[in-house]
Amino acid sequence: MNQNQNQSQNQNPNAIKNPKPPYEPNVKGPEMNDRDRLNDILALEKYLTDSFNVSAREASHSNLHQDIMTILNETHQCQYEMYQLMFRKGHYKLEAEDQNKLDQTHKQFNNYSSQFPYPSALQ
Repeated sequence: MNQNQNQSQNQNPNAIKNPKPPYEPNVKGPEMNDRDRLNDILALEKYLTDSFNVSAREASHSNLHQDIMTILNETHQCQYEMYQLMFRKGHYKLEAEDQNKLDQTHKQFNNYSSQFPYPSALQ
């Protein structure tokens, strides 16, 4: 495979991404860099939100439940902000989906609503 074919496979026209920081090396070494640190924090925030979700479901006292819900919301916000930071720094990319596929999926799940016991609740 020649270099032009290899480059065209790596460039998705539907990709939505920011450029990576210029100081980030092309080949990753064993040392931790900013991306590794951010990824570690993001993984921790995801773990915390999962744990607080369980805690909120199982809290037996209303004040405890409310405190956990406050912390859970703050943790979800931190996780979202960390993802946004990583996206801005070029560590995450998204792919735009074809409108026909979106319409098809919407129609599919919209048809499921006929199976709900209370169909007017979602409309």
